[in-house]
Amino acid sequence: MLKIAYHPIYKHPLPEGHRFPMLKYELLPQQLIHEGTCTEANFFEPEIPNDKHIVAVHDPEYFYDLLNIKISPKMARKIGFPLSEELVERERIIADGTIKGCEYALKNGIAMNIAGGTHHAYSDHGEAFCMLNDQAIGARYLLNKGLAKKILIVDLDVHQGNGTAEIFQNNESVFTFSMHGAGNYPFKKEESDLDIALPKGTNDETYLSILKKELPQLIENIQPDFIFYLCGVDILDSDKLGTLGLTLEGCRKRDEFVLSTCHRLKIPVQCSMGGGYSPDIKIIVNAHANTFRIAQNLYF
Repeated sequence: MLKIAYHPIYKHPLPEGHRFPMLKYELLPQQLIHEGTCTEANFFEPEIPNDKHIVAVHDPEYFYDLLNIKISPKMARKIGFPLSEELVERERIIADGTIKGCEYALKNGIAMNIAGGTHHAYSDHGEAFCMLNDQAIGARYLLNKGLAKKILIVDLDVHQGNGTAEIFQNNESVFTFSMHGAGNYPFKKEESDLDIALPKGTNDETYLSILKKELPQLIENIQPDFIFYLCGVDILDSDKLGTLGLTLEGCRKRDEFVLSTCHRLKIPVQCSMGGGYSPDIKIIVNAHANTFRIAQNLYF
């Protein structure tokens, strides 16, 4: 059975007019159940994880300053959300959804998190709506438990996974691959193990041809025994924070290719949703829902 991490805390209240579409976290599970892709049984509710899993990735001083809402105003501004105890609790619960998703992926081949993909969280600070790096925490969990030896992080959000790149910059057990918009935030990029920066307006055909060339070769070279997939839908041409030109169908084909590759090669994969900022919330939800539809059809 496809297991999906979801908690009501994922939809966190924000000031009116805030540009982050929190509503998608409530609408996406509803849509998946309404259309029959999933049932209530597919969803599990993550909890607050043991702090040790978080400080295995994040600087303890930064983490405990977050917990006590003591980070500097400048650091808080970089995160972009009004800081609160509930917001930090939300981030910890999202991380647990990915940790538990790793276990489910090892068992079932795949697992999903309705939220996550917080790849702008560095080891010692957060930025751009990210405070704790859920997939980095999941990767470190697998390594520390001896459940994986070589991990590939496939980050296909429109924004470079700068925090993930920094966290694993000196770790040969984790290979970071980010394919993103060249002109997108962050404007000062970190160095992933493989970065592919795409020009403004890159279309379906170009995007998919690059991905289909690079990903199989990467897997062949690295021989990972676990993959994390960050499947942001901000690659769409309608996205207000993105610079690429993909259609909804192109985005769907991207997910289909990545997940079918993992399935064919029998490499467990954990998926976190990442960004999506199209003005029409229905487009965001449909693009994300495609990822779950594909996973359900391929694996179950």
